[in-house]
Amino acid sequence: MSCGDPHETECGEVLDHLYEFLDNEMAEGDCAKLRVHFDECSPCLEKYGLEQAIKALIKRSCGCDDTPTDLRAKVLARIDSIRTQRPGEVDTSVIEVSAVSVEVTVEGAPGHDSAVATAE
Repeated sequence: MSCGDPHETECGEVLDHLYEFLDNEMAEGDCAKLRVHFDECSPCLEKYGLEQAIKALIKRSCGCDDTPTDLRAKVLARIDSIRTQRPGEVDTSVIEVSAVSVEVTVEGAPGHDSAVATAE
């Protein structure tokens, strides 16, 4: 995506690092470059606002759900098996997780009324 206007930091580079920015995982100098870009580029600012709203909605909607005990036990067992695995050895174990469905609705975002993600 590009707005067509010249910027010190290209739109594609900004969008490639958007989640790092949202998660505060970037160096302050890089964050400053993205802030300058958002001040200059309304399409990227709109994308940032949409992703920020979705992240906040997911946190608010799903943040207080407890992890199922059996899933937690399976994940911890898998981590332990990977830690004890010898170099070159292939672990073929599989963790089964039931389907998860999340529906997100963002009001006021043109062309982005809702999104549904399903993982199996």
